[in-house]
Amino acid sequence: MSTPTSEVVTQALALSPVAPQHFDVAFTATTQPCPWPKAYGGDMVAQAAAAAMLTVTDGKTMHSTHSYFMRPVDIGAPVTYEVEILRDGRGYATRQVRAFQNGKAAYTCLASFAAGEQGGRYAASPATGLPAPDSLPSSAAYLADREPGATGADGVWTSTMTEESKAYWSGGRSFDLRHVPGPVYLEVDGGRTPHQALWVKPFDALRPVEGLTDAQRDLAALAYVCDYTILEPVLRVLDLPWAQPGLVTASLDHAMWFHRALQPGVLDGWLLYAQEAVAADSGRGVGLGRFFTPDGEHLATVVQEGMIRATTGGH
Repeated sequence: MSTPTSEVVTQALALSPVAPQHFDVAFTATTQPCPWPKAYGGDMVAQAAAAAMLTVTDGKTMHSTHSYFMRPVDIGAPVTYEVEILRDGRGYATRQVRAFQNGKAAYTCLASFAAGEQGGRYAASPATGLPAPDSLPSSAAYLADREPGATGADGVWTSTMTEESKAYWSGGRSFDLRHVPGPVYLEVDGGRTPHQALWVKPFDALRPVEGLTDAQRDLAALAYVCDYTILEPVLRVLDLPWAQPGLVTASLDHAMWFHRALQPGVLDGWLLYAQEAVAADSGRGVGLGRFFTPDGEHLATVVQEGMIRATTGGH
């Protein structure tokens, strides 16, 4: 496997202006490779955030996004993001972004921007006593000796992990992810607790993205990485590892709040992503996550509902 880099996320954030067909401003971007039938949902979240930010030129910063995933998106294919300028006020601005592919709307997002002002301050605190990231195995180390899935003696698939998905989990997602307790790739390592935490860091420093400031790039990159694991606490309490035969998941809706500005370089180091399962029923589950700096500064909060469909029989 080639040396992992953070280039995947910055390639995802590369937007090209095009003539709008439906709204005020439009861009195209390309979804990045992954070993599943359809594109990673974080591509759409981050690309829509970048498209919205490119239309706000008066210094306001994004403080929240609210999204719905309506259709699967093809991998490695262009997506058109059409931005509607709903409001530009003195203190706040609002954008609607719709993603189109193959002539159909696949994703929609509302994004809000704020100029910022003085006010009271409060922030949640992270759990204490967690292992340091350097003391935990990387995904690559955790999976190094694990073999791709195969059928057991009874002919039933025991794991859906392939060489491609193993490589993707190990180093294909731009970010080094280290789980507390252990990962849920092949089994639910650490038991059916509704809480987990991850230490998250790009494999190397994020590259510049044309049109975006470093601060905007970092915000979009945080939106990108948050989607990889936000449903994992729900999978954990349901005892469903990612490689469970017959498991099908999909993002349904997604909300993210950015509580304070990302300081320069903060995203090039470790961040703590504390997560919990909120609910699971009727084939859906809700996960909640909070991002913290290593010294406990609460940066952002994520909530996502996803489809979680577990069938029997595997392949």
